[in-house]
Amino acid sequence: MSEIAVAELSIAAEKPQPLPSIAATARNPLLDGAILPTLLRLAWPNVVALTAGTCVVIAETSYIGRLGTESLAAMALVFPFVMLMMTMSGGAMGGGVSSAISRAIGAGDRDRAATLALHALLIALCFGAFFMTTMLVFGPAILALLGGRGRVLSDAVSYVQIFFGGAIIAWLLNTFASVLRGTGNMKLPSAIMLNSAALQIVLGGTLGLGLGPVPQFGMRGVAAGSLIAYTIGTSIMAWYIFSGRGRVHPKLRGFRIERGLFFDILKVGAIACFSPLQSVLTILIVTHMLATFGNEVLAGYGIGARLEFMLSSLAFAIGVASVPMVGMAIGAGRVKRARRIVWTSGAVCFGVVGFFGTVVAIFPDLWVNIFTNDPGVRAAGMSYLRTAAPMYAFLGLNTAMYFASQGAAKVLGPVLAQTVRLIFILLGGWWLVARGGTPWEFFVLAAVSMIVLGLASALAVLVTRWGDRAKTLPEIQPLVS
Repeated sequence: MSEIAVAELSIAAEKPQPLPSIAATARNPLLDGAILPTLLRLAWPNVVALTAGTCVVIAETSYIGRLGTESLAAMALVFPFVMLMMTMSGGAMGGGVSSAISRAIGAGDRDRAATLALHALLIALCFGAFFMTTMLVFGPAILALLGGRGRVLSDAVSYVQIFFGGAIIAWLLNTFASVLRGTGNMKLPSAIMLNSAALQIVLGGTLGLGLGPVPQFGMRGVAAGSLIAYTIGTSIMAWYIFSGRGRVHPKLRGFRIERGLFFDILKVGAIACFSPLQSVLTILIVTHMLATFGNEVLAGYGIGARLEFMLSSLAFAIGVASVPMVGMAIGAGRVKRARRIVWTSGAVCFGVVGFFGTVVAIFPDLWVNIFTNDPGVRAAGMSYLRTAAPMYAFLGLNTAMYFASQGAAKVLGPVLAQTVRLIFILLGGWWLVARGGTPWEFFVLAAVSMIVLGLASALAVLVTRWGDRAKTLPEIQPLVS
């Protein structure tokens, strides 16, 4: 049964009820299907789309590398802020949106789910405006504070001015995708991501490098290519949802703002936003420390960080599939099943991300040589990957814990795990700076912090109670096996 059919069955009740009926529950594979096959069936469209996203990462870094070492170093400065906005809109607040909508559907309340979608779009507009204003006004000073100088700083500012000038578009794109994922529809958002990835590669490369008759716009062109692709994707999903083709059909006529619905999203999304914020702070601290060793080390670390983001995106594809599964289980009062989902997702993310990270650690030149021929940059990049890449498995574990906890509306634990990692980096970095540590020692610090993060997030999920409803509502078994 497809995920679209699943969503239709889950909202088929004639009247909203606090809990779904036994019959409805028995017909919903997200509530009764075997966990691993259901998780993989929901995840595979995301995996395909994010594989295309991987091509974007490779292509973008490759043609930025053609612009020079300074441009690569500039991207290393800018990339944490790009990652912050995209993970906050797609994973943190986006997870809060998917969680709220899936819990409403699990409880059989179709109208609430539709109204939640409109509140989610208002949140996206506000956050997008905040990112745009902040980065356009304070971005140059922040980049200079991080160590940007000369052409490195000017290239970074050029990218920021274009990309964050369209921050609202990026927020709307990820919010529309999160609304659809909350209904169990993974295919359309994934198809949009595939389309965006292809457009980003073509447009970013053409505008950035100046292919054919097009002038070379450098970093501004790379950023513009992304925004054009995002705009097209946002338009398609907006049309799909507001035309009534989605599992939820938001209606502007008669819409009224309800504080309770904002709270339902923000109680997960707002708290969850502290996780990517702390993650980016961690990267910025490491970036600032490594900037003192020169552009070659900074660019090499930036190449390695791109792989980290790519593999985290793979874990994202699996983890985000667990959000509607956990959310519907919690909405139906089936806490034990929700628990089994989180540990299944964690095992899959740990194994998959760990496998690819280990392969790259053994053969780091396979990744580094794609982007640069500079001996200094290559040496720094391969040193970082040999040290840190095997530990990416723990980032995958953390991602799974983070998304599953969003589905349960209990995300505080994984967020605090990021706090533990941030403190670890701060204290370890201070100690290394005081004793004149080498770049390799900073790489070791980053690697160990990944282990700390993964174990702390798993422990947080283990000790957090996900509700008392299971005491009064037993697991509902399928009527027909």
